[in-house]
Formats: sequence, structure tokens, C-alpha cells
Amino acid sequence: MSNDATPEVDTRYRDASLPVDERVDILLNQMTLEEKAGLFFQTMITMGEGGTLSAGDPSFGLPSTDEYVNVRHMNHFNLLSVAPTAGETAQWHNRLQELAASTRLGIPVTISTDPRHSFTENPGAALLSGPFSQWPDALGLAATRDEALVQRFGDIARQEYTAVGIRVALHPQVDLATEPRWARQLQTFGEDAELSGRMGAAYIRGFQGDELGATSVSAMVKHFPGGGPQKDGEDPHFAYGREQVYPGGQFELHLKPFEAAFAAGVSQVMPYYGMPIGTEHEEVGFGFNKTVLTGLLRERYGFDGIVCTDWGLISDAQIMGTPFPARAWGVEHLTPAERMAKILDAGADQFGGERCTEILIDLVRAGVVAEDRLDVSARRLLREKFVLGLFENPYVDVAAADRIVGSAEFRAVGDAAQRAAITVLTATDAVPFARGAKLYVEGIDAEAAAAYGDVVATPAEADIAVLRLQAPFEQRPSMFESFFHSGSLDFPAEVIAHVQEVAASVPTVVDVFLDRPAILTPFAEAGVVLTANWGASSAALLDVLTGAARAQGKLPFDVPRSMAAVEASRPDVPFDTADPLFRFGHGLEL
Repeated sequence: MSNDATPEVDTRYRDASLPVDERVDILLNQMTLEEKAGLFFQTMITMGEGGTLSAGDPSFGLPSTDEYVNVRHMNHFNLLSVAPTAGETAQWHNRLQELAASTRLGIPVTISTDPRHSFTENPGAALLSGPFSQWPDALGLAATRDEALVQRFGDIARQEYTAVGIRVALHPQVDLATEPRWARQLQTFGEDAELSGRMGAAYIRGFQGDELGATSVSAMVKHFPGGGPQKDGEDPHFAYGREQVYPGGQFELHLKPFEAAFAAGVSQVMPYYGMPIGTEHEEVGFGFNKTVLTGLLRERYGFDGIVCTDWGLISDAQIMGTPFPARAWGVEHLTPAERMAKILDAGADQFGGERCTEILIDLVRAGVVAEDRLDVSARRLLREKFVLGLFENPYVDVAAADRIVGSAEFRAVGDAAQRAAITVLTATDAVPFARGAKLYVEGIDAEAAAAYGDVVATPAEADIAVLRLQAPFEQRPSMFESFFHSGSLDFPAEVIAHVQEVAASVPTVVDVFLDRPAILTPFAEAGVVLTANWGASSAALLDVLTGAARAQGKLPFDVPRSMAAVEASRPDVPFDTADPLFRFGHGLEL
């Protein structure tokens, strides 16, 4: 159908009494090539001030919302920052749906998001909770060993997401954290395949329910076929981390958590950037990899849901002022059009982080990609919009959004999860300590600490010191790279010396945000109380240290004894560092 043709629209696809597949056919059969092409692109979108539609975002090189919807016919967007209040975000969402409704066919928008319930801020992985209830990251959920809690998290997040119009979760991440240096571990469920599968399945059930429907959030499990075995622990967001290696021959093990996700009915799948080295598969990124996406995912596992690539496989981009090449690992020599054709041939349905609709249109017009091939994926993409009830009810209740999102009930459950995840690695008679003690604190909000004791200025004045540290990482050149904590797991010598100095003068607790399994050996040898967290407020930690809450967390991975042990381990093999300082499952009660 030509863009100039404006036949009367057959609106029967809006009839909710018809079977979904019939509604899809009625709509698809009257879509122009340009309208079909718009379905295939899901990219970042931002809000304007006060919940208005954005005129563009130079930080990520994003165009106006009007260009997305009216020029490029796009209707799948990944929301970056949210407004300070849920109501403003809901207002923005409704304005966006109104714009979509004004188009020829009125196809509603589907909004997705990276995780946004935790303490993390990384625009390539996860976002701060803002108005939403605040929870530990997935490693912390795994530390609780509580599947019911994980499902409850998913259900609460579902209610908060749907209240502001978010209908796709770009998570869970069920990659196995088998390379201790890898930057993306925090959003995984750890190193063990069985635990990761159980937790991932519970997470999906919380978001989707028993089956996908009008109150669900569609879950996109990632990163198929497992993004953990990264060479030297580097991440394939960047060219120096593009290789996934399997010296231990454990490719199949990394598929196990995905099998649990499929059994839970997960609706969408995202393959990773990495390219497998030394396997039976072509040495190209998984988003381009036909034997992985068609052979494994579609044929072996029978998955017929949506496959969306990770972000930025086709086009070069400017991120936070730094140019980044397309993550077209193994196919860097191909043109953007050739990359797009290869992704479609591999079996994917949607291009994450892209908006180059003109390339897809040209590929079809040139006969490189058949329009029938577009129809296969377009059916999947449209079907989910119908199943989610977006055609019947695209708008949200602005007043209800403010009541639901970050409610006292939801925040209380999130706070309890923070406490439950805190893991005690070593203990002394110094804990639990009584309220009212003289406290020396670092990395803890002084006002929060004052509710538990008398905060003093120096260790010499204190009865006990509580120091909170971030697991170490190597600073990388660009701002975007710096969000991905990579490199050595050794603490700097000056940090170790400072902790030893404090511990020599007063009983000391060292609490570490273990987004990666840092080398804690020097602290264990200093005789301190060692605890680990994966996102916990000062109050949550102090509740555990004073005995107001029970210490119950268990490690979701091994904590290695040394960097030499890490460097000698095989990236695809779990629990492969020699003589770890603390084993998976370790956790003391106070």
C-alpha cells in the first residue's frame, strides 16, 4: 500500500469480542510498509518538563516524540528517566498515547523500561528507583533465597509499572555470574544455574501472572544464550569485551536458567551483544546469530514470542558526548543495511535502540527482505499489544498512579527485602550492638545513624565503627563506560590501610556493596565484622547490626580469595576460583 493511499480504515480490529489472531490480521492487512516498519524499532525516549512530550534529548542524540510517532510510525519506546512523581509520568504517558491515537490506525504505544526499583544508576543497565518502591538488586533478591518474595517483588513492580503505563520489563537478567570481574552481575541472580532459574521464573510470574493479559507486564528475559562467560570479565557494550569464551565447555549450562524462564511463560527474549568464540556457532554477536536465535531459541526450545535485540547493533551512536560504534561484533565490516538484514535472517523481531526505519523500508523495496518476512514479526509485535489490552485501554489513571507507586505498603515490603538480603560474612562479639552506643560512621547517612546511637567524629571516641564501601573497579575513559564497573577486584592499598587503622582502634563493621565479588581477604584478616549488601539503606543495615532484624542473607556467588585465583579461573565455569574466601550460600546469623 502506498503512503499516498488513504483508504477507509477497517476498524474491526478494535472489536474486543473477536479472537486476537483475527484482529491482528485485520490490522496487519491494511498497514502500509512504512507503518509495518515502525513496529520493528524500539528505542529510548525521554520526557519533557512537567510530563510534556519531549522535543529531543541531545545527551543520547534522540529526536522529538513527534518525529518518532508521526514521521517514523514508531510505537515501542524504552523510557529513560521518569518524572519526580508518578502522576507526572502517567500524564506524559497519556499524552503520548493521545499522539499515537491521532495517527491513521491509532496503534497504541508500548512503553518498556530497564529495572528501576533499586539503588543503581546506569543508563545502560538499571535506573534509580525515584518514586517507585526501593528494593535490593537481583543479586540481593537471590541472597534472600525466597522465591515467594521474588514473586511478590514482581507483582508489586507490575502494579507500579502499569500505574504509569509501562507494559514491558526489559528484565529479568538470568545470565550466570561465572566471571567474577564481569560488570553486569548486579542484575543477575548469581552464579548457580538452579537458583538463577528458580528466581528468574518467580520474577516472571510476578510480572506476567499465570498468563499474559490485560493487567500484565510483559517480561523480556535476557541475555540469551547467557551473557556471563566474558573474556577477562569485560562487557560487550564495548569492543574490548566483545568475546564470550567457553574454555570449560559449559555453553549448555548457561542455557539452564532460560529453560526455567520458558517454562514460566516468558513473553520476550533479548540476546546479548557478545560473540561466541570456539563453539559450533558463527563467531558473530548473538543478535546476528542464526544458529542461536533460530536453531536454539526458535527450533530447539519452540519459543514463538518476541525476540528483541540488545540496543545499538546497527547504527553508530553518540552517548553522553562520546561517539560509540554500533555493537556489530563480528560483522563490523557490514553496512547498516546488511546488519539489519542479517538480524532478521537470524530470527529476531525487533531492533533495540534503533530508529532507522528508512533502512528497513529500502531493504523491502529493493527485494532484499520480503514483506512476508516483516509480516511474521509484525504479527508477534501486534499480538502482544492486543493481549496486553492496549487497544481497549491505552490510558492510565493519573490520580491512581500517585496512590499506587511508592505506596507505604510497597515501600515497607521493599525495605524488608533490603534487610533480608544483607549477608553477614564474619562476626565478632561487637554485633549485634545495643542502641545508644557511640557510633563512628563512614558512608552512612548521619541522620539515619543518629536514630541508633550517638554519632561521634572520630574512631577513638566510638564504641563501634561502621564503614560502608563500594566494591572496587577500574575507572574507564568515558562517562558511559564508567557506569560499567570492570577490571581488578582488589581494593586500593589506601582503602585497606584506612580500614586497618580504624579497626585497630575500635571494633569495626565493614559493609561492602558487592556488585562484583570483591577481594575481601585483607578485611577478613583485620578481624572486622564483614557484611555484604546489594542495595540497602543505612537504616536497613543498622537494623541488622543492632538485632532489630534477623541476619539471613546467603551469598549468591563465591567470593574469591585473590585476583590470582580470579585470573586463573575459567569464565564459563561456576565456582571455579581456587580456595574461595567465602563459598556460595555462606551467611551467618547474628
